[in-house]
This record gives sequence, C-alpha cells and structure tokens, in this order.
Amino acid sequence: MGSPLTIQSEQNFLQKIQQLNWGLVFLILCVSAVGFTALYSAAGGSFTPWASRQMMRFAVGLVGMFILALIDIRWWYKLSWPIYFLGLLLLVAVEFMGHIGMGAQRWINLGFIQLQPSETMKIAVVMALAHYFHTASLEDMRRLRFLVVPALIVLAPVALVLLQPDLGTSLMIIMAGAAVLFMAGAPLWIFISAGTLAVLSVPVAWHFMHDYQKQRVLTFLNPESDPLGAGYHITQSKIALGSGGIEGKGFLQGTQSRLNFLPEKQTDFIFTLWAEEWGLFGGCFLLALFGLIFLYGLSIALRARQNFCRYLALGLTVNFSLYVFINIAMVMGLIPVVGAPLPLISYGGTSMLTALIGFGLIMSCHIYRDSKVTRI
Repeated sequence: MGSPLTIQSEQNFLQKIQQLNWGLVFLILCVSAVGFTALYSAAGGSFTPWASRQMMRFAVGLVGMFILALIDIRWWYKLSWPIYFLGLLLLVAVEFMGHIGMGAQRWINLGFIQLQPSETMKIAVVMALAHYFHTASLEDMRRLRFLVVPALIVLAPVALVLLQPDLGTSLMIIMAGAAVLFMAGAPLWIFISAGTLAVLSVPVAWHFMHDYQKQRVLTFLNPESDPLGAGYHITQSKIALGSGGIEGKGFLQGTQSRLNFLPEKQTDFIFTLWAEEWGLFGGCFLLALFGLIFLYGLSIALRARQNFCRYLALGLTVNFSLYVFINIAMVMGLIPVVGAPLPLISYGGTSMLTALIGFGLIMSCHIYRDSKVTRI
C-alpha cells in the first residue's frame, strides 16, 4: 500500500493527464494522418522512404509534447532566457559548422537528425518576449525605452538567420514577435510606422537581396516568363491544383505527382499533391482542421489568467498559423516561393518536432492557466 504522499502525487498526475486539451490532440492527430497519407502517396504507394520516417518522428515528438505539456508553466517561465540564448548560440554555430544544402547554410548534423536552429529559434523568441512582457504595464508599453529590449530580442536572431541566408524564416520571426508585441499592448503607431518604413525600404532591400531571392520575386510577378526554368515550380503547382477539380483525381491517381512533374512534392509542395488527389473538398477539409487548431490555440491564450501563458500561447499559435498561410499561399502563387514547410504535413524532422514542441507549451499554458507564474 502506497504512502499518502505517493497516492496524492499519482492523483495529481492523473488529474493533469485529464486536463490535457484532448480536442487539440485529436486535431493534431488528424492533420498528421493527412501528412502520412500524402507522403505515402508521394512515394508512389509506399511507406518508404518518407512516410515511415515521418511516423517515427511523430511518435517521438508526440511523447515529447505530452511531457512538455505536463511540466509546470513556472519552469518554462524560468527557462525562457536560457532557451533563448541557447538558440542564439546554435545560430552562431551554424556559421562555423553548419551543413550547406540548396545554396543555404541552415542545418547542424546531429547524426540522428539535421537540426535547423532557425526553426527552434521561433519558439525561443516567443518565450523570451512572453517572459519580458509578463510584468509589463500599459505605462511601460508607451515608453520607447522599454521596447528597446524586445526589439533586440527579435532582431538579434533575425540578423543571424539572414546570414544563412533565410529571408522567409526571418520574416516569420518578425511577424510572430509583432503578434506578441501587439497583444502586450504596444501603441498602434509603432506598427504603422514599422510598416511604412518597411515599404519605403524595399528599394534598398532589393539591392542587398541575393540573385535567387530576386528571381523568386520576379517569377512571382510573371511565372510564365520562364516556365521551364525559374517559373517551373509554381507553374506545375498551379496545373496540379487546377487539375484536381472539385472532388480530386483519387488517392494515388495524381498525374502531376506520379509522373514527377511536381517538384518537392514531399516537402514544400505537399499541399498541391493532396489537393490534386482529393480536390477542393480535400483541400478545404485540411484548411478546416488548421482553422480549428488556430481557434483552439487562440482560446487557450484568451482564457489564461496571467500574461506569460497568454503571450506564449498566442505567439506560438500565430507562428504555426503563419507557416500554414505562407505555405498554402506560396503553392497557389499568391506570394513568392520562400521555402516554408506545411506544419505536421511536410516531410522534415526539425519542422515536425518544432511544431509538437510548440503544442506542448501551448497545452502547458492550458493545464496551468489558473496558476500564478512566479519564480520557483
């Protein structure tokens, strides 16, 4: 017979398990199942080489997600700054020992996984900002001096990511940071001024962009100018999307993907593969799942009773949603190609694990939403 202390600990643990947001867990499982199905199809009806590996990564990440969700939110508050500075060190390490692929130096080879520090940095930035704004008042938010530190929190990793170079990830770090800043109560004129400055700086930024980045913008404006070269990816993507029609061509029946006309079908353009086989209905079904995940994350953020959880849950939810929006808009030709994966769908270890880590922290905010965040 166990001691009263042991029994109480077991009861508390079971209570925390029950408090997990199982609706959100179900949606994550559904979206991941779509990803496994699409990767199975991308390999021509085989679990190898992509679906099987992705399923193993998901299983490991899912266990990690539950562990992170059960950890007291006060620990995440305490560890926010160490995690942020560790992320900065990893970004610096990329410059010296990073693996070069597709013209960019973004990965560190850990043997069992190719780690992309810029992906994990998006979580670290949100955690640091949530920690900084936790005790901020509205009077603090009106003082420009108070906003210097959060500006440095965002701009330091952005500068390191731009060196890789990775413009798309840099912009997403900025947008996720802006979302936290907005919810913390920063004056509206700051966002208007920043947006105006960004527009006015476009000619200067164009001068410093790499040739391939300029080519992406030009291809976006006129993809038909080089349909067999720079415009090949987006042209084939549009053909696949249009050929899917309302109901799709059927599972394993997508001609653009099966005949290898569709490039990067297992990563950046996997939504196109899915929409070709399952049509408008299948695409809308997947978008609905993503929309529900966004609403769950937003609900968790708004129901939190202290600022750290509120800002953390919101920032991570916005970060996840930005990836969804940018990837789908990219494959539809609505924005230039930036190389953003579709979360929980695209093949990739770092992307999958980063998404599940983010959901683990969001669910920790849900479980401990009534807790008072103080130092342990």
